Amino acid sequence: MEHPEELERRLRDMLTEGEMQTEDEKERERANLSPKYEVRIQTRLDPIVEHTLKYRSMAKELDGRYDDYMKRAQRSKPADEREQK
Repeated sequence: MEHPEELERRLRDMLTEGEMQTEDEKERERANLSPKYEVRIQTRLDPIVEHTLKYRSMAKELDGRYDDYMKRAQRSKPADEREQK
């Protein structure tokens, strides 16, 4: 393993090599602006839940990585939708 002084020297060289990049000030300001509007789409079906249910109908999962998500999705459904299935 390298000595801390050597690592610091290499880091300093990497940070100071080449020309410094400068951004156009107006471009930087535009990039920092938050969007004026936010679009949200509410759907009746959750594509993750639908895909997971389809996958589980065809094969057994090796791990339960979507179990928590599926539980939260079932709780967030209105009672009348849960009763239909």
